[in-house]
Amino acid sequence: MSKFSTNGFSKEFSNLDNQEPEESIKDELNELRTLLLGVEPKKLSQVCEYIETQKIKPEDISRILPEAVILRSLQDKQFVEAMIPTIEQAVETSVQRDLNILSNAIFPILGPSTRRAIASALEEMLQSLDKTLEHGFSIQSFKWRLEARQTGKSFAEVVLLRTLIYRVEQVFLIHKKTGLLLQHVVASQVAVQDPDLVSAMLTAIQDFVKDSFSVDNGDRLHTLNFGELTIWIEEGPTAVLAGIIRGNAPHELRLVFQDTIEKIHLRFDNELYNFQGETEPFNISQPYLEDCLKVRYQTPKKTNYRYAYTLIGLIIFGLCIWGSLIIREQKQWNNFIQRLSSQPGITITKVQKENGKYLITGMRDPLAVDVDKIREEHNINPEKIKSKFEPYLSLQPEFITKRAEALLQPPKTVLLKVESDGILYATGSAPEKWISETRKMWHFIPGITQFQEKNLSNIDVSQIERFQQEIEREKLLFQEGKNDLIASEVSKLEKIFAKLQKMVIMAKSLNQNVKIKIIGHTSATGTEQYNLQLSQARAEQIKSYFISKGLSEENFYTQGLGSNQPLTSSTIKQDIDTNRRVGFKVDRINK
Repeated sequence: MSKFSTNGFSKEFSNLDNQEPEESIKDELNELRTLLLGVEPKKLSQVCEYIETQKIKPEDISRILPEAVILRSLQDKQFVEAMIPTIEQAVETSVQRDLNILSNAIFPILGPSTRRAIASALEEMLQSLDKTLEHGFSIQSFKWRLEARQTGKSFAEVVLLRTLIYRVEQVFLIHKKTGLLLQHVVASQVAVQDPDLVSAMLTAIQDFVKDSFSVDNGDRLHTLNFGELTIWIEEGPTAVLAGIIRGNAPHELRLVFQDTIEKIHLRFDNELYNFQGETEPFNISQPYLEDCLKVRYQTPKKTNYRYAYTLIGLIIFGLCIWGSLIIREQKQWNNFIQRLSSQPGITITKVQKENGKYLITGMRDPLAVDVDKIREEHNINPEKIKSKFEPYLSLQPEFITKRAEALLQPPKTVLLKVESDGILYATGSAPEKWISETRKMWHFIPGITQFQEKNLSNIDVSQIERFQQEIEREKLLFQEGKNDLIASEVSKLEKIFAKLQKMVIMAKSLNQNVKIKIIGHTSATGTEQYNLQLSQARAEQIKSYFISKGLSEENFYTQGLGSNQPLTSSTIKQDIDTNRRVGFKVDRINK
């Protein structure tokens, strides 16, 4: 503020009379500043007296006076309080001289404030202006449909005419002074005439009324009636708002018109006062005018439909339950059909509904899953389903495998599997008899093209080999110098016989002959010739035992070796000499 107060004054008085010295001018300015802005109050007469005695021109004071007023207002409220009486006298004088000047100035502000206060008190009494058409299924609607057919009008048009309370069809914004049309909006589905011609006619009517009748300057033309049409006119200081209404509009609509003309004056104040015939700036006023295109229809009488609604609700509830049951049943049925179709060995050709029952036709392999089993899993009522499946042989690998197992009856040690190429694979171990029968019978199984037994071992051959190894490891011990067995060896001989008997039978099934060589041995005691005879006698003794038990003599031959192949050294003394023994050598010969 120091710059404003010091530099400002120095600049304003730089052109004072050149006859005054510079120092005296500064003193005079300081004194004037003190009179105008000093803390101690000075009378206006002192200021005037000072101005008259000093050589200060009025134009110089006018340049510093605004700054002085601002500075004074910032210090305290004395200047504002001093100006109040002057402003009040000025307003009073203006009102007495011409009331329209003040009313035009406060017109855009006073109207909205007043109506806002009234609208808040009547808010609960106001009804919505936008109502939907609620006569689509009433008894009256059938009459209107008949009327529409007879008159050739659309049903919507007849309903509109019979239920319409009022509708603002057109709104005009007219310049008050020139009578020119500034903007024009029309409701949908309304036929219009030339808007400029209508505007000119409204202006002419107003001028005619003013010229033909003695009316005051403040009187205005507010309403014109033409049959079902009513024209409402709301005037502002520089513009007129005119609306063409069909039907009986409520007084609340007048407030909408008033609010619109006030908003337009607030928004286009300069354009209206400076209007020279150019209407393009007023194109943006169209949303204000469209707010006036209100419409209201008759509200149908409220009827107590509680019982009807209850009945309808029960019906709808029953339909919902029935529909849910139908949907649930249909879902179960679809899942059942889908599951049945996915089963191997079952082919569905047709599904239909006849006489309230579902009929399923198709083909089914005898080895496929039972249809009734799947039906029970999906809780399908057996009384509502009827199936008809023709038997057929499925060539799917799993069914070929089942048929192979049923026909061949493999032992538990054999696993059968059919691949997609129709080859039957057998893995594991099986007797020679089953293997030989399978080699003959696989040709009779439908879908089998080849039999592979590469991973199948013959259990009989393996058993024979095992028996052979066990018998060749056996040794029967004899008494010293005799061909009689030691008493403890008798049971061992019986076990050897049982194994030989089985091996001979199994070898026969393999088309083989078994030759069993019985070899006798002795210890080194005695002469070698005697030992050879004793070893031969011991071998013949075992052979005779086997033949007496039923084995064929053709399967045996003997050999006495004496003491030529001892198992232990003769220098080692043992309780029982293991060289006094009989051993076995088994040979298998193919026939």
